[in-house]
Amino acid sequence: MNAQSDLTILGGGLAGLSLALQCRQQLPQASITVLEKRQHPVPEAAFKVGESTVEVAAHYFGKVLGFRQHILDDQLPKLGLRFFFPSGDNSRIEDRLELGGKRYAPCPSYQLDRGRFENFLADTCLERGITFRDQATVQEIDIRKRGTHRVQFEADGERQTVNSRWVVDASGRRAFLKRQLNMQMPSSHIANAAWFRFSRHIKIDEWSQDGDWQQGHADKTARWYSTNHLMGKGYWVWMIPLASGSTSMGIVAAEEFHSLSDFNSMEKAVRWLEKHEPQCAEQVKANLDNVQDFRAIKHYATECRQVFSRHRWGITGEAGFFHDPFYSPGSDFIAFSNTFLTDLIRRDLTGRGFRIRAFSYDRIFKRFYYGTKTAYQDQYRMFGNPTVMPVKILWDYMVYWSITGFIFMQDRMCQQTMYLRNLSRLSQLGKVNHFMQAFFRQWHAATDGVPVQGNVDISQIPLVRESNQRLLDDMNDRTYHQRFAANLQQLETLGCEIVEQSGLNVSVPFGRTTSSMVRANSFESVFASVTGRDRQAQMAPAG
Repeated sequence: MNAQSDLTILGGGLAGLSLALQCRQQLPQASITVLEKRQHPVPEAAFKVGESTVEVAAHYFGKVLGFRQHILDDQLPKLGLRFFFPSGDNSRIEDRLELGGKRYAPCPSYQLDRGRFENFLADTCLERGITFRDQATVQEIDIRKRGTHRVQFEADGERQTVNSRWVVDASGRRAFLKRQLNMQMPSSHIANAAWFRFSRHIKIDEWSQDGDWQQGHADKTARWYSTNHLMGKGYWVWMIPLASGSTSMGIVAAEEFHSLSDFNSMEKAVRWLEKHEPQCAEQVKANLDNVQDFRAIKHYATECRQVFSRHRWGITGEAGFFHDPFYSPGSDFIAFSNTFLTDLIRRDLTGRGFRIRAFSYDRIFKRFYYGTKTAYQDQYRMFGNPTVMPVKILWDYMVYWSITGFIFMQDRMCQQTMYLRNLSRLSQLGKVNHFMQAFFRQWHAATDGVPVQGNVDISQIPLVRESNQRLLDDMNDRTYHQRFAANLQQLETLGCEIVEQSGLNVSVPFGRTTSSMVRANSFESVFASVTGRDRQAQMAPAG
């Protein structure tokens, strides 16, 4: 059997299915084929990790693709990211410095049961006339510089061929095209992970009966609706609730601090948790009969020389790049790459120029990736530092909302004139962020081991909430460029303020000192906590 297709996508997971549906929106008449190795429908819960979404991915799945109603009806809302930093032997959750909100952010985010969501996406593909072949094993890919590409696969017990104008690899870590075209690149970020699911909700709210600690977290604002992070030196543990009734849990650690061999089985993971996170270990041991799966991955960070080509091929999702699950960026980068690919494919199939843009988009995507990577590279050493990490986390939020999140959610991702107009600002934002990430390492070295307690309610920090809210603003071009300039000034001001409040004698190579300009006045409650000026107080400023 030989078939013809305008677009053939290798892999029918989150990246491939969402790309197919985004292309269908833009190209109603195009022939689109998705080849997926797994049998559908896939199981819920114990299927894939990557369940936590943040603002960009939530916007992409909910608004860009139009699946907000499914998410509201069949998935779980997320009460943001929540972090607990070490205190003593970590046997009392109420003694740990907590960073998180008591109400939902203006810009929504969600917890996605990947099995349930991918089944929904596959069904939607079929409803919209997309050829979706499950149990299809790709055998051979012939990428040609001219003419159509050829993909050979096995399905229904026979070898079949599809000739396609475009081929996009969304095969995850099988990475067909990256391997075939010798595009592999080692990552300098060396970390490992193990994860497992339980067939019931494990609620962190039940770990303490302290009335003051429980206050403000009832019903839908309970802490277990958050993506919860248990933080320690060189590691973090996630807990994510799923709408199917399961809980996803994982251990992520930089190799220089914790070897994967210490937690790469369920038995070893329990012993590791007993040592580092005893309250979590007790929950795991009490639910061993409810374990649904266990998986581990060594050196999960992956990179790629090229992801978009003028020869009509592309790579999306983990088949190309993946840096780290901290801050839940995986689906964000699916949104970025799929949006670039959709624009390239649409331009080609409608007779518009795409070749130069393929080169340009490839460079832009990689700059986004490497800019974001600075938040993780050599930073795991400070993950257990309750002085530095709350400020770093909020800084990283502000960078995200000022650059990649801002560009994508304002629908400017594919506007080349926007990048040209803001080239100097983007360059300066990158320099500011690189300086601050290095500064956080220096601050960590000066404060490592200093204990801090309290509760930082980020939903009550005006600048944090306002910056998140502004992602939803409807802006014309003039307002957009004014806001971009304001974002840069705000980050420079905030960077100066952080350095000044740290008490370290460090020269800031950008902006002016905070004494000569309007202070960002954003993290006062956090500074009060981590510098010890108000260490025992509940840090939640009014208004």
